[in-house]
Amino acid sequence: MVKITFIDSGGTARTVEGEVGSTLMETAINNGVPGIEAECGGACACSTCHVYIEEAWREKVGTPSPMEEDMLDFAYGVQPNSRLSCQIKVSEDFEGLVVRTPDRQA
Repeated sequence: MVKITFIDSGGTARTVEGEVGSTLMETAINNGVPGIEAECGGACACSTCHVYIEEAWREKVGTPSPMEEDMLDFAYGVQPNSRLSCQIKVSEDFEGLVVRTPDRQA
């Protein structure tokens, strides 16, 4: 398990434990993190699990696949550090990861 901090648009931080191999979306849902709707259940078929990866973590988390980039076109408030949390697998290297949720999902 690794500690991951989700910060909502109001600035409230929630540090939760994520299981290695699960996705950030699953971690958020399993820990009751608000702001992640995950309407498609992690199939990369919507953009309701949109998050912002803190700049210091972007390289370690990696870049979106072409399919994820296509789905991000439907997200609200897309920024260069936008990702779909269903497409990010938790690894041991993510200990201390900081992720922000947008003020609304598309």
